[in-house]
Amino acid sequence: MSFCGQALSLELDTNAIGRMMKFIDGNLMKGKPSTRRQMITVVAAALGSLAASSKIVAQTPQAKAEQPGTGSDSTRTSLHQEIELHASPQRLYEALLDARQFAAFSGESAQIGREEGSAFSMFGGVIVGRNVELVPGQRIVQAWRPNHWAPGIYSIVRFELKARDALATLILDHTGFPEGQFANLNYGWGLKYWDPLKKFLAKAPDGHDQGTP
Repeated sequence: MSFCGQALSLELDTNAIGRMMKFIDGNLMKGKPSTRRQMITVVAAALGSLAASSKIVAQTPQAKAEQPGTGSDSTRTSLHQEIELHASPQRLYEALLDARQFAAFSGESAQIGREEGSAFSMFGGVIVGRNVELVPGQRIVQAWRPNHWAPGIYSIVRFELKARDALATLILDHTGFPEGQFANLNYGWGLKYWDPLKKFLAKAPDGHDQGTP
């Protein structure tokens, strides 16, 4: 029971009983016996207030329990992220599509075609798919899937690259993945892509350190 519910019930109880006692005591002091109708009216009013207060107190915890929750990400099938990186849009385009650079920043083997419709395999074959649309320095759209998803299930990954002074904003829209995958994917993009990519760009801002061919 909340403190608010306790205070409200106590106030109603005290007021109801006080009115009843004041009426009865007043009539006794004046020597005027209360009529049956008057006594019934006052007592009924007092009992009504008591019943109302009891109802309020009884319902307070239940009302709290029935409040709706804040929802869940478990049914989400899309995510959106925006990341600022110290590189030009073209530099980011190359890092994401050049197999040697991708392998260098991810630390795992990668095979990536450079034409629309070409296949790719990254993180040692954990992520596979095909390039759907490639606009150098501006946009990469891929049909993208982890190898543990059911056969034939692909999501769409869209990288939009925007210049911003000495920086670039990479806008990721990942759509069409199965329900229940949001939390892992939302966390995984930062862990497997953005964090190592930032470190790689800091070490090789011009793209010369591309790892072992």
